This record gives sequence, C-alpha cells and structure tokens, in this order.
Amino acid sequence: MRKLTYFIACSIDGFIGDPSGDATAMYPFVDAEFLEFLKTEHPETVSTPGRRALGFDDLPNRRFDTVIQGRSSYDLALKDGITSPYAHLRQYVASRTLTESPDPQVEIVADDVVGKVRELKAEDGELGIYLCGGSQLAGALFDEIDELVIKTYPIVYGSGMPMFGSDFAVTEFIHEEVRAFRNGAVVRTYSRKR
Repeated sequence: MRKLTYFIACSIDGFIGDPSGDATAMYPFVDAEFLEFLKTEHPETVSTPGRRALGFDDLPNRRFDTVIQGRSSYDLALKDGITSPYAHLRQYVASRTLTESPDPQVEIVADDVVGKVRELKAEDGELGIYLCGGSQLAGALFDEIDELVIKTYPIVYGSGMPMFGSDFAVTEFIHEEVRAFRNGAVVRTYSRKR
C-alpha cells in the first residue's frame, strides 16, 4: 500500500496562508540551506519550472511519483500560464468546477476524490503520493493521510487558511523526526497512528 503524504508549509500558528490563501510571506525562508534540503530530500515537491530554474530538473523522484492538489493550488500555476506544474509526476487536480483539463498530463478528479486516492494508494509501487494542497482537499482526504511533513516557518499569521479545512476530530500521529534550519524553519515528520 502506497502512502499519501501531506507535505505542507505553515506558520507557527498552523496556517498555510493568510485568509485568502496567500503564502508569499513564507517565501523568504526558502533560502540556500532550505533549498539544498528540498533538492536532496524532496526534489519532486518543487514544481517542474522551479526545478528547471534551480538546475535540478534531472534529479530522480525520491519519495513520490504522483501528486494530487486542489483547484486553488492548481490555479496558482494556471495564472502564470503553467498547465502542467509537476510534469515529473502523475498529476491529479481535485475540482468540481474545472470541467476539462487544460493539459493532457493533468487529470481532473471531479467526483469521489477519496475513492481516487484509495485507488492510487492500492497501486503497486515504491513511491508514494504527494498531497500538495490545499486546506479543503486535505480536510476531505484527512482519513487517507498516512504521513505529515510540516515545514513550519518562523512567522505568525494570527488568522488565515488552516492546514485542514475539516470538522473537529482529535487524531493521533507519531512523531518520526525533526530538522531545524539556521533561518528558524523547522520540518517535522509524523506518521498516522493506526
């Protein structure tokens, strides 16, 4: 069974963006040390245009071969004219409003996103599934998430878009590892206690 990993950036107070979902306040913390971590440990989580610009487009995928993201996350790429933001992965976008994919490499999942993720998890393969965002999709897929990799940046929003747009439910995860960076960022990894 393949794992679904929610690999997400957030503030100290647990928001993945301001109330509109804008996360640009976190960008300054993606410095040389942090980029080296991404390049070494999670190169596939960097978009294809980002990988090209940073000179590591040729790196193999280490942890994921598939990405699923919500419509709002996908729209960030579309507004820049990028229709296939993760061309190095199989791409799925969960959307009830996007009726047709703007790119043949991107499959739209309009109905039963949970069923689709269960289907993807049941596939044979050593690499997992990267849940790219956003809040509503993470909430819908909460019970399917096997691992959390939380990149916490040293900022506080006060209010904003939560990591999970879902109902209240206490769920236990097991702390696996933590890595701290000189700029104050911390990456914590948790696995779901089943």
